[in-house]
Amino acid sequence: MRTAVLRSSIAVTGVLALVAGCKAQAVEGGRAAPPLTSSPSTPASDDDKPATPPPAPTTRPPAPKALLSPGARTGNVRELQARLHQVAWLYEGPTGTYDASTTKAVKGFQAKRGLPSTGVTDTVTWQRLLRMTHEPTKWELYAAGGQTPAKPDPRCMTGRVLCVSKTSRTLSWMVDGRRVLTTEVRFGSQYTPTREGVFHVSFKSRHHVSTLYDTPMPYAMFFSGGQAVHYSSDFAARGYAGASHGCVNVKDEEKIAKLFAQVKNGDKVVIYW
Repeated sequence: MRTAVLRSSIAVTGVLALVAGCKAQAVEGGRAAPPLTSSPSTPASDDDKPATPPPAPTTRPPAPKALLSPGARTGNVRELQARLHQVAWLYEGPTGTYDASTTKAVKGFQAKRGLPSTGVTDTVTWQRLLRMTHEPTKWELYAAGGQTPAKPDPRCMTGRVLCVSKTSRTLSWMVDGRRVLTTEVRFGSQYTPTREGVFHVSFKSRHHVSTLYDTPMPYAMFFSGGQAVHYSSDFAARGYAGASHGCVNVKDEEKIAKLFAQVKNGDKVVIYW
């Protein structure tokens, strides 16, 4: 009986020893070895997370290039002014000078369209204006005058001549082929055209008043019937928006006064295209 109990005890002891041996293989240095594969039970620390790339720097588009600025005096300014006139931002005719009125008009045009209101015509402003307007005609570009005088007609090259070009809308007072004075002029409408050809000053009248139209014709120098070269306050006020009844109008009173003092009866008048 005691032998059976002993054997049973030995058997149990062996089993316990075997179990203890299995546990010993899973223990290293007094602590449990980590499993071969595992998933962390807690979120990884910031050091364990992959680095987040910094936000890309915000780049501003380059500022539009300035094309024309206040104070400029070029042919391009004249075109800018003509186009601003087409969209009713500039009421004066083109002068070719980027003056205060032009700057104010550009600012208004820019502000109306949500552009920076700088008064400087940059590439963005210019492209917007181009899309809204048509290419100005010669008459639009020179609605307020300013054309270069045309080449004198050969008939103007000798003697004392009032040389009048309809193409450049200028009158040049010429003596022996030399320009002494040049001024802007306007002519009659299609219904009352200014005659072309060679004429001569028939008489002068400093304070003349038209009996046909009852209008003043100061510094009148008649060359063909009732047609004369004379000062026009209407031309000075309205420019090329109006027309004469056939006369050659001068808007610069100082210049017409000088002409009147120098021109004599019998001097030649040449009107040509």
